[in-house]
Amino acid sequence: MSEEVLLTREGYDKIVAELEELTTVRRKEVAERIKEAISYGDISENSEYDSAKNEQAALEERINKLENVIRKARIIGEDVLVKDRVGLGLTVKTKERRSGEVAEFTIVGSTEADPFEGKISNESLVGAALLGKRLGDVIEVQVPDGVAEYEILDIFR
Repeated sequence: MSEEVLLTREGYDKIVAELEELTTVRRKEVAERIKEAISYGDISENSEYDSAKNEQAALEERINKLENVIRKARIIGEDVLVKDRVGLGLTVKTKERRSGEVAEFTIVGSTEADPFEGKISNESLVGAALLGKRLGDVIEVQVPDGVAEYEILDIFR
């Protein structure tokens, strides 16, 4: 059986919107570029044609990937979120004990992970260590600089 892809409702909706954009707008734009490039004549030495065909291949690959993600998606339902323990779809406020730095992480599936937006994968070192922990717990995570200790200050949606 194929591996399921864990997504929040927001992440799933973003993927569906991207797929819609690619299939309804971008496909037409690329097809129009190919048609225009063909009109220039001999396609054997036509860089515009080659570029448009490469773009079409990349576009179709992305569409295929998104369709696959949607097929395998399991949306993390709000009804199953338990807010007294860290879980998928929840945000965790932590304090790094050595530096005192406070950070918030939203635990998401690997498909949705975006560290620059504070969304970390449940499969990452920090994400995996946080899963199942409670308010006040301290976790230790091996990081490049050694071992980081994070105290859980809050868990929320």
